Amino acid sequence: MINKESRSEVRAKKHLKIRNRFSGTAERPRLAVFRSNNHMYAQVIDDSEGKTLVAASTLEKAVKSELEKTNDVDAAAYVGKVIAERAIAAGIKEVVFDRGGFIYQGKIKALADAAREAGLEF
Repeated sequence: MINKESRSEVRAKKHLKIRNRFSGTAERPRLAVFRSNNHMYAQVIDDSEGKTLVAASTLEKAVKSELEKTNDVDAAAYVGKVIAERAIAAGIKEVVFDRGGFIYQGKIKALADAAREAGLEF
């Protein structure tokens, strides 16, 4: 019988491989994205100090009140716009995009495109 790894195990391995290639610095922090079945999360992280500089998610009241659903492409795009606005307000223009082992399509792509349109460079 063939044993097949679960999707979450495959994603975790991909995430570790991606994280070995780059890390966030003070000049260019890392935009980390996580997607669960119900919500989207985004953080801008300075890995040299181990601090989260800016964060946004669909769990926040301000974000959730603007959305009809918290787990679709529109919600991901709105979180991308919010995280970009907050990062620019904090003086961050350039980031490194960390897709967290998720495939770059659908919600992840929508979040990245919205962040780019709002002014973040990556």
